[in-house]
Amino acid sequence: MSFEKDAVPVITQPGEGRGMAVFGDQVEFVITGEQSGGRFTQWIETTHPGGGPPPHYHTREDENFYVIEGSVEFFQDGQWTAVAPGTAVFMPKGTVHAFRNAGSTPLKMLITTVPSGFETFFDRCAVEFAKEGGPDMGRLVEIAGEHGIYFVQP
Repeated sequence: MSFEKDAVPVITQPGEGRGMAVFGDQVEFVITGEQSGGRFTQWIETTHPGGGPPPHYHTREDENFYVIEGSVEFFQDGQWTAVAPGTAVFMPKGTVHAFRNAGSTPLKMLITTVPSGFETFFDRCAVEFAKEGGPDMGRLVEIAGEHGIYFVQP
């Protein structure tokens, strides 16, 4: 596999990543595609109780989750499975999946997508969420499709 540019060494101390609010979550990008030479994007995502994306799949990225703290359930193969902090979850591209904060405290996960590019999707969605009156949900679905992300009924 070749990459358009070289990766650079990165050390991101706690709180030094690029943060944003999107989909009701707080996201802190700790390694971007620009830094990894397009190999991957990595972020810490904090999800409020009851939050999480609807079932969806990616056509471009594999997605890896590491549960740092909180109570989370993952949707895969048509069912929800509860996992504890310290659990690693891998969802290859094309797999319908979702997660939800099943607890009463914030959920914190380290998420990695391979290859990079997810930060561009979130950047575009954050613009919609920042609009006065809130986001146009139809536009968010369009943006997702432009990034190879498709929502499905469970």
